[in-house]
Amino acid sequence: MTAPPDDCLARNDWICGAYLSSRREILLDAVLQHLHLTVVSVLLGLLVAVPLALAARRWRWAAGPVLGLTTVLYTIPSLAMFSLLLPVYGLSASLVIAGLVLYSLTLLVRNLLAGLRAVPEETRQAARGMGYGPVRLLLGVELPLAVPAAMAGLRIATVSAVSLVTVGAIVGHGGLGNLIYTGMNSYFKAQVLTASVLCVVIAVAVDLLLLGLQRLLTPWTRA
Repeated sequence: MTAPPDDCLARNDWICGAYLSSRREILLDAVLQHLHLTVVSVLLGLLVAVPLALAARRWRWAAGPVLGLTTVLYTIPSLAMFSLLLPVYGLSASLVIAGLVLYSLTLLVRNLLAGLRAVPEETRQAARGMGYGPVRLLLGVELPLAVPAAMAGLRIATVSAVSLVTVGAIVGHGGLGNLIYTGMNSYFKAQVLTASVLCVVIAVAVDLLLLGLQRLLTPWTRA
């Protein structure tokens, strides 16, 4: 009987230190791509969500269509979403980013709008009485008071983006999802487990980072 190999790679173990040491650069590149796709998509989602939330708050008739459209986008399965965007963006990282931006809108717009609507009217009136114009009122009073609700949506949207980036492996731009996909096809246990654990670590890390940022931006909530 042949003795089992001493090399965990040869044994195809789930936990293998040799995989980490021999694939360090591959893992680093995958993590960086994963973070890049996540951060860019969430930032672009914010750039789109803020004016949509402001429009829905300013014109009540716009709230229904805006919330309805973003909700419909969120219900589209990820594979179908990427397929619908494929004729526009092709097999590129932009395809993944565009899909993630559309998915983030529901969470971001809803929470931004909820935060803006929660600002007490007497607070607005007091600010106007102190000479605040519409822009100063928005930037100096309404948006700061809406930060807790907005950050809650941002945290959920970011963690969701970390998860959905992996689906981008179907077009070759999935960050750690690329390693999970190829590892599953070849039944490379260490690669599948390592990449999956790193996805969880990234999700937890960015959530804690955003939670810390929220506490810094809203010191009054800790009182």
